[in-house]
Amino acid sequence: MTVDVNNHLKKEGPPPVEEERLMDASDVEAIVKKYDAESNFRNLGGITAKITGVLCILLSLFHVYTAGFGLLNEVIHRTVHLTFVLGLVFLVFPRRKPGKLVHDWGFGLSFAAFYLFLAWQLINRFDGDLSPLAQGGISLMIGFIALTALPLRQFKGEGDELSFADWPLAIAAAGISLYLIVFFKQIFIVNIGFPQIEEYVMGLLAIIMVTEACRRVMGNTLPVIGGIAMLYGLLGPWLPGVLGHRGYDIVRIVEHLYLGTEGIYGVAVGVVATYVFHFVLFGVMAQASGLGQLFIDLAMILAGKYAGGPAKVSVVSSGFFGMISGSPIANTATTGSFTIPMMKKNGFSPEFASAVEASSSCGGQVTPPIMGASAFVMTEMLGIPYNEIILIAIIPALFHYLACLSMVHMEAKRLGLKGMAKEQIPQILQVLKRSWHLMIPLTVMVTLLLMQFTPYLAAFWGIILTVVCSWIPPLTKKMGFGDLDDSNTLTPRRIADGLDEGARYALAIGAACACVGFILGMITLTGMGFKFSGAVLQIASSMGAALSSWVPFGLITAHGSTLFFGLIMVAIACIVMGAGIPTTPCYIILASIAGPALDNLGVPLVATHFFVFYYGVLADVTPPVALAAYAGAGIGGADPMRTGVTAFRLSMGKALVPFMFVYAPSMLFINFTWMEFSLAIISGVLGVIALSAAYIGHFRSEITFWGKTMLTVGGLLLVSSDVKVIIVGSIMVLTVLIPKFMKAESTAVMETA
Repeated sequence: MTVDVNNHLKKEGPPPVEEERLMDASDVEAIVKKYDAESNFRNLGGITAKITGVLCILLSLFHVYTAGFGLLNEVIHRTVHLTFVLGLVFLVFPRRKPGKLVHDWGFGLSFAAFYLFLAWQLINRFDGDLSPLAQGGISLMIGFIALTALPLRQFKGEGDELSFADWPLAIAAAGISLYLIVFFKQIFIVNIGFPQIEEYVMGLLAIIMVTEACRRVMGNTLPVIGGIAMLYGLLGPWLPGVLGHRGYDIVRIVEHLYLGTEGIYGVAVGVVATYVFHFVLFGVMAQASGLGQLFIDLAMILAGKYAGGPAKVSVVSSGFFGMISGSPIANTATTGSFTIPMMKKNGFSPEFASAVEASSSCGGQVTPPIMGASAFVMTEMLGIPYNEIILIAIIPALFHYLACLSMVHMEAKRLGLKGMAKEQIPQILQVLKRSWHLMIPLTVMVTLLLMQFTPYLAAFWGIILTVVCSWIPPLTKKMGFGDLDDSNTLTPRRIADGLDEGARYALAIGAACACVGFILGMITLTGMGFKFSGAVLQIASSMGAALSSWVPFGLITAHGSTLFFGLIMVAIACIVMGAGIPTTPCYIILASIAGPALDNLGVPLVATHFFVFYYGVLADVTPPVALAAYAGAGIGGADPMRTGVTAFRLSMGKALVPFMFVYAPSMLFINFTWMEFSLAIISGVLGVIALSAAYIGHFRSEITFWGKTMLTVGGLLLVSSDVKVIIVGSIMVLTVLIPKFMKAESTAVMETA
């Protein structure tokens, strides 16, 4: 999933200071594997490589076929998906990363103890119904899995090395879903409501295998949270105060998570199996056909000639690339391998260049028409068609990139940087002549989405047309109608590789969403979401009442300040949770827990979900775990922590965006009025520019400390929907910006004269 970096950089000529080694595909792949746990695949060999390759291709073909010719029964479709996904995880992903042995022992012992505790609970519950032989068999089986969770070097399985336990674990992981398929009639029709003991045993094994699979692909954070959620369900009667509840035994929990549609096989896995997989596969195929290179070319044409051109190319190309890639880290590595070296040559510091790429790449998940997995989950949770989600997301996405571009522009002006040389920028006619056919699949897919066809059918035709259109250049050449580049033709071998790669990229999100099912299941079982909602509402009300009594002239009401503090608390929860969990699981968890809190504060449901969604995305550039920023630092040779801090500060402008559409829902076309919409757009643009100028410290000229303070406070006030507050914010901002603007204009006139 890389662009042709060398092809572009050859046009630039030698750099002014020293030659920097260009990154090739293997360099980009290494950086993605280092920082993106979802892409940390093994490089397998021998018979295992052939088997996993065939299984990945079969998984992709299954989803392509069902997308075009009809989905299976809901439960069957999800179980078939997880049969492949969970089995492949134990072969494709390493048991653990090399090193960090001491660190891994703590988590390894915790997971092992948790697995044995669950087994003891189940055996104790069915003590009179299980024979000693059955009890011993369950104990040995769970004990073996517990041992594999420990970082024992004797078990091997580090990096590309296959452990002797991987095949048994893969078979067991696939078997828990295959069991539901084989005995579907017996479980869900004949014995519905009266599960047998063996089904509880399989359910316990399913919980443990999903936890272990998620640990491999996502690290420790998400499975730990899933385990805590289950312990919360078990230990409810012994918990203090508001945390306490009636409690549920292991039998009830296993039945709810394994045999229902609110646990492992719930909405999260359903969305991945129904929507997400297809768009991941489309993105892989589109990249292989050369669409990523076309986006880079178009970005250079649109933004390359302006001040700080390479940085603006980074922002625009990341936005384009984000339309087909929902991974901020992959986006950062792919476009950054080209744009970051260019930015450094143009005069930007390594930290700023890397941070610009990371910050803008995070916008891919909020950029229509393909917004990452979270957007498809949103359609299911809200019951809103995906074509409406696309339209709702347009204005917030534009603000996201406005914030990036304004900061880049001001930094370029502060440093006195110019745009790219004319000879470095591709010619639009040449680009269109070479790559026009690559836009056909994306155009058709977006058209189908807007015509309210199902997303998976749109993705089906996108995939098919990507393959078909890739053959236009060689056919055109053969017929003597042109000299189009046919190096990206999707031959049968490249199609097979794309099917294989697409399935591998979808494994991690499938395993993660299965683990998220634990949390969602326990939320519905224990009412944990309403407890969190009550706590947020109580704290926000106390803080809001205090603030409103302190601010004079009734400028801030008690309700307005309560809402503000409620949003701040939810935003912090999103950032903290997102620091260790990918965006999609983070969004699902917090939308389920924090959603009721904001709903009680009067926030429309769509705005609540978008608020959680946006702040979950920002976590990828929020230290101390800013993985997209660290990936950019790896490319730019910058200090990772300084890059993370810079990326976070670059994102502060767009951190306003979620507050904007909460206070002015017309931005999301909710209760739309032209007056509110126009006021929100004008105040939002002014607020983004104010915060951008405050961070960069430059607007036509240097800004003093007090000027930065005025811009920061004024920019924050402009988020409000209260006209009085907006007027105060506007006065503060314009008091700083207008004199700067007038002084620069008069200086320019004098220089001209």
